[in-house]
Amino acid sequence: MTETTIGVGGAAEGTDMVLNIGPQHPSTHGVLRLRLVLDGERIRSAEPIVGYMHRGAEKLFEARDYRQIVMLANRHDWLSAFANELGVVLSVERMLGMEVPERAVWTRTLLAELNRVLNHLMFLGSYPLELGGITPIFYAFSERENLQHVMEEVSGGRMHYMFNRVGGLKEDLPNGWQGRVRQAVAGVRSRMGRFDDLVLGNEIFRGRTRGVGVLSREAVHAYGVSGPIARGSGVDFDLRRDEPYLAYGELGDTLKVVTRTEGDCLARFEVLLEQTHNALDLADACLDRLAELPPGPINQRLPKVLKAPEGHTYAWTENPLGINGYYLVSKGEKTPYRLKLRSASYNNIQALAVLLPGTLVSDMVAILGSMFFVVGDVDK
Repeated sequence: MTETTIGVGGAAEGTDMVLNIGPQHPSTHGVLRLRLVLDGERIRSAEPIVGYMHRGAEKLFEARDYRQIVMLANRHDWLSAFANELGVVLSVERMLGMEVPERAVWTRTLLAELNRVLNHLMFLGSYPLELGGITPIFYAFSERENLQHVMEEVSGGRMHYMFNRVGGLKEDLPNGWQGRVRQAVAGVRSRMGRFDDLVLGNEIFRGRTRGVGVLSREAVHAYGVSGPIARGSGVDFDLRRDEPYLAYGELGDTLKVVTRTEGDCLARFEVLLEQTHNALDLADACLDRLAELPPGPINQRLPKVLKAPEGHTYAWTENPLGINGYYLVSKGEKTPYRLKLRSASYNNIQALAVLLPGTLVSDMVAILGSMFFVVGDVDK
């Protein structure tokens, strides 16, 4: 095929424009740079450039003991702090061969699902905002606040909970807390229809997202994309079902792995919304089971100096944004010899290199927002 450009004067010269999107100021939600090559209004190539906020967390792990690294781990994805802590303590417990009390297992599962709802609500509100709809973000923050109250009551923290410990949880649950959680979950569930009405029912939102930014299954597998983004492209994989940890193996009747086949921006949003509904159902199931358990410990007693035996292990979890992996290497000391973190957002963002080319510049914001990432999770 031969392309011929016909024009007058400078218009006859076919030139590409290189456009930098970002990086933004470091005090914003995160710093990502996209280097785009444009042909008119169409993107020819895209290169995501990361590392502007890199904090060297993996190196800092090596200089802190197994209690202290929990504090570092819960900060890279600040919307999924509890889930981040969880992966680290699970890897250390696996290395120690430690059994965690049953009440701690079910409470961890409950808090992980509440954290999943908090994470998803942020994107359910912020994504329509990026497309011009301001109302959903107010509803999202209102519902987040209801859940933040119970998370803060049990842990003392609003974003960085620091509630996980090697061997269980920091302390037992406050009196009456489970009832307040049940009320908060029921309240959030009763108002989730707002997102169906305001967002999915909005013809402008559907026009901006349907058929836009289609990510193929092949690209998902090639780039290691996971979580709601992968399931929006028809990849039916969820560690909670396929390689259960915590109490998920006993929640098979409640756990629903949500998928779509379209792979576009709308499919990714629908997966996120339906997954939020299911996380609320899982939280109720955990509360039911906790109510049946007899009184007992919430953690294991640990020695004053905790040392993991020499060796290595790998633990992975289904974090709200996708799969997090933790490769722990120990030399028998009180600090990890190496702790490699595989974060979900890092892999998911790399897929922009194949997702953006061929699309219009006007669709870039819709595509970027539908990838549901936290830059700190990229620049760990």
